Amino acid sequence: MQTRKIPATIVTGFLGSGKTTLLRKLLTNAQGRRIAVIVNEFGELGIDGELLRGCGIGCDENGEENGQLFELANGCLCCTVQEEFAPVMEQLAARRDQIDYLVIETSGLALPKPLVQAFQWPALRNAFTVDSVITVVDAPAVAAGTFAEDPVAVDALRRADDNLDHESPLAELFEDQLATADLVIVHKVEGMDAAALESVEATIRAEAPAGVKLVRASHGEVPMDVLLGLERAVEDVIDSRKTHHDEEEDHDHDEFDSLSLTLQVADRAKLIPALAALVQRHEIYRVKGFVTLPGAAMRLVVQGVGQRFDSYFDRAWRADETRATRLVFIGDHLDSATLQAELQAALA
Repeated sequence: MQTRKIPATIVTGFLGSGKTTLLRKLLTNAQGRRIAVIVNEFGELGIDGELLRGCGIGCDENGEENGQLFELANGCLCCTVQEEFAPVMEQLAARRDQIDYLVIETSGLALPKPLVQAFQWPALRNAFTVDSVITVVDAPAVAAGTFAEDPVAVDALRRADDNLDHESPLAELFEDQLATADLVIVHKVEGMDAAALESVEATIRAEAPAGVKLVRASHGEVPMDVLLGLERAVEDVIDSRKTHHDEEEDHDHDEFDSLSLTLQVADRAKLIPALAALVQRHEIYRVKGFVTLPGAAMRLVVQGVGQRFDSYFDRAWRADETRATRLVFIGDHLDSATLQAELQAALA
């Protein structure tokens, strides 16, 4: 007869802000807390879920329910969700005596408010409460004006240039993520000077609710007590947090394209410059995927946002998996054949 509600923390943030890094740190430093994590990835490949399952803390590959639910060696759980959110939540509710906290990572293109409102449904309200909404912000990107343009400045530019789009879905999404936040992680602050950081935080405070705390962080290093146990019961107040999309009955991602390419990569040194050049020519917001290199036993992870790319070997290829290079591109007006041809030409 377990009546305790599971506190659920929703982690949102723009593409490449570092949500997965934050969750990896959370899981590997659980300190006896039994944490369930749900990863909801946008795109054809659940790459963030793969990274979490490869975090090195002992996942049971057999899982449950066709692999949706994975046991971790430290007592935590890892779930991957595409469209089956409700059934996974039912599974977790049935195991509430085994779970101390639930953490849900939204996709980089998701609106957090509708997800919080889902916890108002009786089936979820009886088993869960939204402990807090945490927004992870890519501080260098905000400093560069890439994903967090001030609405007044955007409107001034629009009025000055009739050829400029009248609205920026990226800026609106960023503002909506801040408007629903209980805590903001100002991420990737390493190397930034004090003036730039103060400017970034001023931009955030202009959009976030009054009194929301900002925490500076690098490499996902945030104390667990800062992230969990805020006890905000956000499902009770979310309707009062106004966003750009409040009048919409539903939201889709028609503004964005997501496509997956399979490539032949012979030289790691050529890949990152080729991707950076591709981003300059096309409206690409995010690149992520796995790469197989000739003679390499390890799988290469590639991630990029804007002109910033990172690559590292995460684990050995398993004997039962196909070694292939597959990259996901998220952007606007992307053409698969064009990107494929340009990349293969650059890699030849």
